[in-house]
Amino acid sequence: MAKFQSYVICTSPRSGSTLLCNMLAATGVAGKPKSYFHHGSITDWLSYLNLDINPSLPESDLLAAIFEAAVETGRNGTGLFGLRLQRHSFDLFVEKLAVLYPTLASDRQRIEAAFGSTLFIHLTRLDKVQQAVSYVKAQQTGLWHRAPDGTELERLSAPRDPIYDAAKIHASYDEFIQYDRAWQSWFDMQGIQPLRITYEALCADPIASLKDVLVQLGVNGEAASSVVPGTAKLADGINQSWETRFRTEHLHSDPL
Repeated sequence: MAKFQSYVICTSPRSGSTLLCNMLAATGVAGKPKSYFHHGSITDWLSYLNLDINPSLPESDLLAAIFEAAVETGRNGTGLFGLRLQRHSFDLFVEKLAVLYPTLASDRQRIEAAFGSTLFIHLTRLDKVQQAVSYVKAQQTGLWHRAPDGTELERLSAPRDPIYDAAKIHASYDEFIQYDRAWQSWFDMQGIQPLRITYEALCADPIASLKDVLVQLGVNGEAASSVVPGTAKLADGINQSWETRFRTEHLHSDPL
């Protein structure tokens, strides 16, 4: 029997969350984790969940409908609701939870009021230079995810050749460090001991990481055995050359 009714993957871009979410969904026992609250407004949330509701209704009514639809979709016919929560989406998410549950004292209480007992998972990437390079390159090329057979899974813009941009890489590097610090500060404030998974461990043995999550959730860990990881690394020689150049250029000013 599951130990939890939900789980929240607390993460930041280019940390392996798409791989982990897709594998969890593929088990058939852990819901369908997605970024149901990723976009920047209630209107965006309504659109993402395909809800045809009058947007002029009271905000609390809109939020109740949104969270109910998200839970139903995220359970996907299982007993577990899964959510991916990117740090840059966090502030709006907790702000609207406070509107929905104004009498509760903490973010954690509001999350569990909405989703039931919750396992928090912190998915992070240890090498922030690699993470920043991956992010900037994906923004430039438009390609965010690719299948093992080379098929494009997610493209957000037309193909474009990548150009080394130290300023953008540095800004992303700093941002990802701050995201990790913000997550840890929030965990401490809420009294949360998350399950910790690194991108590096996930990529080294995806099935072992998946099984660990399932076991922590209290569902059958063997459901991981039949799952085939569905995303491939995008890193190539360009990534490596950018990483080397960035570390070299900033070696004396930053501990990269």
